[in-house]
Amino acid sequence: LQYGIVLDAGSSHTAMFIYKWPADKENDTGVVSEHSMCDVEGPGISSYSSNPPAAGTSLVPCLNQALRDVPKEKHAGTPLYLGATAGMRLLNITNVQASDAVLSAVAAMLKSYPFDFRGAKILSGEEEGVFGWVTANYLLENFIKRGWLGEWIQPQKKTLGAMDFGGASTQITFETRDTIEDPRNEVMLKLYGQVYKVYTHSFLCYGRDQVLKRLLSKLLQAASYQATITHPCWPTGYHKSLSLSSVYDSPCTEKERPSLALNTTVTVVGTGNGSLCALHVSKLFDFTTCSFSRCSFDGIFQPEVSGNFIAFSAFFYTVDFIQAVMGTPVHLPSDLKDAAETVCATSWSELLQKAPKLEKRLPDYCAVSTFVYLLTTKGYNFNNHSFPNIAFQKKAGETSIGWALGYMLNLTNMIPAEKPSSHKSMLYNYWVILILLFVVTTLTSLVTAICLLRHSKSLTI
Repeated sequence: LQYGIVLDAGSSHTAMFIYKWPADKENDTGVVSEHSMCDVEGPGISSYSSNPPAAGTSLVPCLNQALRDVPKEKHAGTPLYLGATAGMRLLNITNVQASDAVLSAVAAMLKSYPFDFRGAKILSGEEEGVFGWVTANYLLENFIKRGWLGEWIQPQKKTLGAMDFGGASTQITFETRDTIEDPRNEVMLKLYGQVYKVYTHSFLCYGRDQVLKRLLSKLLQAASYQATITHPCWPTGYHKSLSLSSVYDSPCTEKERPSLALNTTVTVVGTGNGSLCALHVSKLFDFTTCSFSRCSFDGIFQPEVSGNFIAFSAFFYTVDFIQAVMGTPVHLPSDLKDAAETVCATSWSELLQKAPKLEKRLPDYCAVSTFVYLLTTKGYNFNNHSFPNIAFQKKAGETSIGWALGYMLNLTNMIPAEKPSSHKSMLYNYWVILILLFVVTTLTSLVTAICLLRHSKSLTI
């Protein structure tokens, strides 16, 4: 076996994925699978802007796990990558020096391990979207797969669209035949001899954590920053005191930063009003501006969604909460809308009773469910016909869906542009001999059975 390690340095936390594949089947598809993974304790690396060395130190427990999970004799030949996403993109906007310092500290820590370290970089939103799309379609064998004779087969299946919903950004990526009116959203990929025209866009500040901050900012603004304000998306019976700095510490909210001192504390009280929550969440989108023939939101061009989609990360966790905890199946947009309203109407004590282990995230499921409904329907324009084509999944088989695997496959050139030469897992002559033997054996069995049947009949007579 060969191994590869990718650290997904997201905005809210970092996850390490260890992949494995048979050494004698390089460039095979569907062979790379997840060997193990590790969640790094603590926040994302962008949170260590004031103490960059701590970003590197935070990775130590997971890197030590990698030392154990990858056989020692394979360490030196195991590629190690770190990709940082929207949290670091935001930090890079506000403080380039801090961003560079964090990446340097992380790289220094990774270099100190005996793996083949190949770099730590910040991915663009488009890279994040496209690599997530590659991962999903690779795992589901939509590009190419082995036939039963060991030959390469183009499965004649349409690719799946991919939707990712992280802490600081959300991405939508799908193959389209439509004209992509904004060249910034078009990516041409040549994989296994096939050309794919892919639409992709990443919406910065539309990840789960940033949406919640932006929503709080709108509510504070609407209430003129009074000492106590109401929050229609928080459940009744729930309240919390928070400092303005916790809301306005992000580039996503800085334009709305008030003149008040940021150490000012405000008490926020939940009122559990689903319709009012939806009204405020909808104000986070701009559905009015569009200089193209059609747009999703915020003036961004998007062709009509088509085919099947897979929605992962916080999309999965949100819908899984609705289905597993609230007991509501989600098949149509109306199901998601009704479920969001039910979550909003459920009191804090009831929510705690239903899911005590999720206490930290429970207050926000009303807002996030409402946001997912508005994003998919009003934003991406999924309707009663297309919404059932979305599969909300965390994994394909035993492998997590996300950009990390696609990123590694790209950097290790494990998906060639040209279709690999047909490779038989057994020599063709052996197959011919086996098939002939099978035919002869079958015919012999049939002839023997007929003879025995005739013999038994003659004895009876």
